[in-house]
Amino acid sequence: MAYDLEEQEQLDSIKAWWAKYGNLVTWAVIIALAAYAGWTGWNTYLGRQSAQASVLYEEQQKSLAAKDNAKVLRAATDIEDKFSGTAYAQMSALVAAKSAFDANDVETAKKQLQWVIDHGKGKEYKAIAAVRLAGVLLDAKAYDEALKVLAGDYPAQFAGAIADRRGDVLLAQGKRDDARAAFKLALEKTDAKDPGRQLIQIKLDAIGGDTPKA
Repeated sequence: MAYDLEEQEQLDSIKAWWAKYGNLVTWAVIIALAAYAGWTGWNTYLGRQSAQASVLYEEQQKSLAAKDNAKVLRAATDIEDKFSGTAYAQMSALVAAKSAFDANDVETAKKQLQWVIDHGKGKEYKAIAAVRLAGVLLDAKAYDEALKVLAGDYPAQFAGAIADRRGDVLLAQGKRDDARAAFKLALEKTDAKDPGRQLIQIKLDAIGGDTPKA
């Protein structure tokens, strides 16, 4: 069907616009499609990684139940090496740290906890690892190192646990006033329904509560 004059002018206008911007539009569409394909592929990859890591994590749990520390550590190493981008990596590292500590392998426990702090993807896991690592360092009388670990940037919901552990370290250093302040902060930041509050209160009372050091 022949175009009338107005339609022909519109068509010429479209052709002129396309001649000027067609390549740009085409590349924009290609880039958008490539980005979408990449995003979809990346999510598929992450899902596959997570599924494979979950299998190893389940095996690690079985090894933990069997108290086979060597297999627990091996599973953690495999997950950290191959699937470090999944939540299972930090979870397995925490499990490995506990298993190693229970087996009196303190150095390995420290390394696993430090791995979570350095490479963990979630700040919550980092905070848990920090509290536990500070406890291990406290036992080793590495007080300054423990305080350094606790000085990191952690989520607000862990402020009570961090302050409590800090109080433990300061008290071990003989800094009763500083420890008292830390325990008070721990009480303020710990939920009223948290059973851990009672232990914090006991520690605070043991060093005089609000009573200044003589």
